[in-house]
Formats: sequence, structure tokens, C-alpha cells
Amino acid sequence: MTREAALAAIAAAIAVAGASAQEPFKSRVDAVRVDALVTDRGRPVVDLGPADFDILDNGVPQQVDLVSFEQVPLNLILTLDMSDSVAGDRLEHLRAAGHAALAALEERDQAALVTFSHAVEIRAPLTAGSTAARRALDAAIGAGETSLVDGVFAGMMVGESDAGRSLQIVFSDGLDTASWLTAPAVLDTAKRSDVVVYAVVVKSPVKPEFLRDVTAFSGGRLFELEKSADLSSTFRTIVDEFRHRYLVSYTPRGVTSDGWHRLDVRVKRRGVDVKARPGYLAGS
Repeated sequence: MTREAALAAIAAAIAVAGASAQEPFKSRVDAVRVDALVTDRGRPVVDLGPADFDILDNGVPQQVDLVSFEQVPLNLILTLDMSDSVAGDRLEHLRAAGHAALAALEERDQAALVTFSHAVEIRAPLTAGSTAARRALDAAIGAGETSLVDGVFAGMMVGESDAGRSLQIVFSDGLDTASWLTAPAVLDTAKRSDVVVYAVVVKSPVKPEFLRDVTAFSGGRLFELEKSADLSSTFRTIVDEFRHRYLVSYTPRGVTSDGWHRLDVRVKRRGVDVKARPGYLAGS
């Protein structure tokens, strides 16, 4: 099977699961959305407005049109490794962590479950509430190889299927053994996507370089844990942190309409730290 055929197969699986038919690589240049986490000594800052933000797009100052905080519903896409390496206690810890994340959702939020082993499955499409995702999570079992890159792509596309704010939580051992898609192709998608990816791995000799890159490009974080027993608290931390991020929007002015755009998101307040994606890729 070619890479193009694999991409088509994954896209078809998403369509069957009920996701909308968006083009995976379509760029958003009419308005750019940036999720930004603002902290002061590690604690979220929650009282900022549009006038508090400065955004430079390729070095050009932009007019911030909108800043939302806890106003846009959350889309949670759990993207979980269900290969042979996730079995026994690790699988039970992963199930408990998934339930912990789903329990943190509010009434207007949506949830989806994507699993990957040698195959990628949309076990629960993005729907209101968490019932479908919970049932699918309880039924999932681990078997087969690991198509991590394909799984991340599928979860990202599920997140892109809705206009809400999408948080993708990925868990894997970090070693891809079965993907058809290449890491650079999926990283290219992350540069165009509004989905924020957080990834969690249990420390091993395998370096999770792909997950490190995809979280960096999307403005998320990579958590490397000592043991899988810490998964539940980590998943809860991720959902809570995401809820405290600002959604900043602007219409690009004075910059080209294609290529890589370097972003610099700043806040007009001393002593705060800002975490956001480093840029976005525009154009066809």
C-alpha cells in the first residue's frame, strides 16, 4: 500500500465514523487561531483581554480580534495506544486515565476515542457527552503492532472536524512499528491544524522524538512519566491546563499568504510566561 492509499484509508475511516469531510491539509489564512497558556509562577493568569496580547506574525504586529477564556466548548480526542506493549496493569491504568479525563468534561463538551495498534480505529466519533467514549474505552483491548504516526493523524483529523477547541491527548510507548504515513507528513499537518496535542509516555530507552515534535508544533506538551500508575493524575492535569488557555484570534495583515509563518505571542504584563504554538503553515 502506498502512502497516499494509506492516507485515503484513514480519511475514509474518519468519514464513516461521522466526521465532517474537511480537507486535511487545508490552510486557514482568513483568521488564525492560537491557543495560548499564560502563567505567573506556574499558576494560570485568567483576567486578560485582547488589549493585553501582542502577536507578531513573521515579525509583523497584528491586531488581535478576539480573546476567549473558557467560553468555547472543549473537544477531547483521546488517542490511545492499544498495541501489544500496552497490556496488563498498563492497560488498566490507561483505561482509568481515560475515564479521569472524560470525567473532567462539562455538559457542552464533546469527546471521541481513537485507538491504534497495527490498525487505526475511530471507536467513538466526536459526540456530545462522554458516554460513547466511555463505553468504547471499556471495550478496547491491546493487540498488534504500533501505528503511532497514523493514529496521531487520525485523531487530529477528528479534532479538525468540529469548530470547537480541540484537545488531543495521545498515549503511547513512543515507538512506531507499523505506520504508513511518515512523521514529516503528519508534522506538516500539525503546522496547519488548530488541534492542540498533548502526549504522555512512560519513560523507556526509546526517545519519543515524533511526539516531542508534534506537541511542540501544536503548542501542547509532552509528559514523560516514571510509571503508568501516574497516568490518571496526568490526564486530569492536561484537561485542567487546557481549560485555562486563551483562544486568541487575528486576521493576518502585512504578511504573505503562504509558507511558514513564525508566531511570537506576548502579554503586556511583567513576570508572566506564555506558551503557544511557534507558527503555522499557510497555503495549499
